[in-house]
Amino acid sequence: MNVSYNIAWLTFRAMFATYFRWRVFNPERVPLTGSVILAANHASILDPPLVGCGLKRDINYIGRESLFRFPVIGALMRSWNAVPVDRDGGGGAKGLREILNRLLAGGGIILFPEGTRTLDGNLQSARSGIGLTVIKSTAPVVPVRVFGTFEAYGRRHKIPRPHRVMVKYGRPMNFEALRAEAKTCSKPRLKEIYQQVADEIMAAIAKLEPLAD
Repeated sequence: MNVSYNIAWLTFRAMFATYFRWRVFNPERVPLTGSVILAANHASILDPPLVGCGLKRDINYIGRESLFRFPVIGALMRSWNAVPVDRDGGGGAKGLREILNRLLAGGGIILFPEGTRTLDGNLQSARSGIGLTVIKSTAPVVPVRVFGTFEAYGRRHKIPRPHRVMVKYGRPMNFEALRAEAKTCSKPRLKEIYQQVADEIMAAIAKLEPLAD
């Protein structure tokens, strides 16, 4: 971790521990080194730091591209390993290339299969974009589920509420068979594979419960 990342990591951990009384489940399921995709549900702007702070390794994040246009904010976000994406959560060719480069370099990155934050606190359908990223990479995928962040600081809240938040890391998922098929299949089938991967990841997220194995 660089200095800026480490300061932010410690600050957020202190905030989650005190104000939000957080709980973290199974962080040992995430490798401490090497590439990994953390696929999480998305209910609040608290989700990225919550998922990242539960781990004792640095993680790459995605950030709205427009924010990088401001010199100070942009520099800060880059120091936090942020990758610029468009407002709908899609990185485009440039964003995808940067995400894959981070993974190729042995980094981890947090992605949100739903694309945008939920409006009602419920899980949403997965978009195919994460399937494309998974297929084009060789990284394992760890499903992650956050709890309580919608109640603590959902879209309709102007200030964060002191509601307990939790994060649970699932068991790594392997998509080697679909990656192999994607190399030779037709374009229509390739699109199906992208959505299939996204749906399987979202189903794994949905199955995660705090006290279940």
